[in-house]
Amino acid sequence: MHKKELDFILEQGEGYTIEFKEKFTPKIDEDMVAFANTKGGIILLGVKDNRQIIGETLTNELKAKINTLARNCKPSLDISFYQTESIVIIKVPEGTSKPYSCGNGYYRRLDGTTQKMHHEEIKVLFNQYAPPFEEFINKEVSWKEIAKEKILLYLKEINVSIKNRSAQDILASLECSKENEIKNVGVLFFAKEPTHYIRQCRMTLVAFKGTERTIIFDRVDVDDDLLTQFNQAIFFIKKHLNIRSEIRGVNRYDIYEIPIDALREAVVNAIVHRDYSVSGTSIMVEVYDDRISIVNPGGLAKGLSKKTLGTLSIRRNPIIADLFFRMGKMERMGTGIKRMKEAMKKEKLPSPQIEVDTFFKITFLRTENRGGKLVEKVGEGVGEGVGEKLTLNQEGILNQILQNKQISAIELSSLIGISQRKIEENIKKLKAKGLLKRIGPDKGGHWEITKK
Repeated sequence: MHKKELDFILEQGEGYTIEFKEKFTPKIDEDMVAFANTKGGIILLGVKDNRQIIGETLTNELKAKINTLARNCKPSLDISFYQTESIVIIKVPEGTSKPYSCGNGYYRRLDGTTQKMHHEEIKVLFNQYAPPFEEFINKEVSWKEIAKEKILLYLKEINVSIKNRSAQDILASLECSKENEIKNVGVLFFAKEPTHYIRQCRMTLVAFKGTERTIIFDRVDVDDDLLTQFNQAIFFIKKHLNIRSEIRGVNRYDIYEIPIDALREAVVNAIVHRDYSVSGTSIMVEVYDDRISIVNPGGLAKGLSKKTLGTLSIRRNPIIADLFFRMGKMERMGTGIKRMKEAMKKEKLPSPQIEVDTFFKITFLRTENRGGKLVEKVGEGVGEGVGEKLTLNQEGILNQILQNKQISAIELSSLIGISQRKIEENIKKLKAKGLLKRIGPDKGGHWEITKK
């Protein structure tokens, strides 16, 4: 392994195919069978969870211990290991005779952890195993169709900076390509035009007037990568939610009528668990006067039922799940449904309603006025504060700038759901109104809202 590759692995941290260990222990056989039971991976001995290198030496004694652990797995594992810098690297390929077990049972990788499997999970994963759609090589897309800016935006999300690394190297390390060919997951995340190669890579955001699917007053069709879909869905939902303000001590807090954490979990759940092989479909986010519904094609993964939902951790798209986990947009080990319910319970709101057939649908009930406190539409506060009538997109731009003065036009485009050209046009109008100005250069400068 080259030093640049090792540095990149250390910087991105643990994940679906990477595990750090401070030192050797006999329990690493759990990680070894976990990698063999999923997509393979590497164990780095001599590295703390926080990425700090403390070092490990590959002595003859250590070689014997690692080999013994691999031979004692059932079936035995064909691994390789070597010393690099001050770290011992153990490579575990994906197994061809699944399932594998060690002395303590059967394990697999889920997001960035090794997890022991229950009997039902073993049946689901291996008796009915088939590679997910995300894993297939997409022969139609070439490397010139991969957007460098999308890769850089993703790396910024996971707080990784790179130098002199090619798109091929980065996608390979993220499990988005194999043998220099791009997987469907690489298209879904990083292609310039994902829907050109995977037509069903889209999300539809709709706000209806009233409680029926009749009168549409706002609609956005997101034909772009999965991170853009996530960001635009959250922006769209916030735009149509009500908030109330509470004073606690000397601080003002804005509280959404439905907890944003619960809605965020629902959107991630839809993206991660969608069946991307089903053509002619899209994820739907539907906003009504009395509810918000998030619907994804594919229903439950094989082997799951509504009864076991939230108790078994099955990923239809484990690589997509890992990429969102690395960004901090989802939690480990399939706790999404539980976390949604807990967030609603904390606010004394009804638990989300779940419907499952060929689609998976989760619905959150809305309330316009809670506890007698006045509520207001998100974004209106900015427009009122500056004393101007603004469009929703302009309010959105100002809202995002309030949160991040260094935000770029491409980031605004992704968050708000309009093209970069439209962002720049709206910024020009805000400048003309005297509401916004740029301090410093394009790179290294920041935005300032000039009227409040």
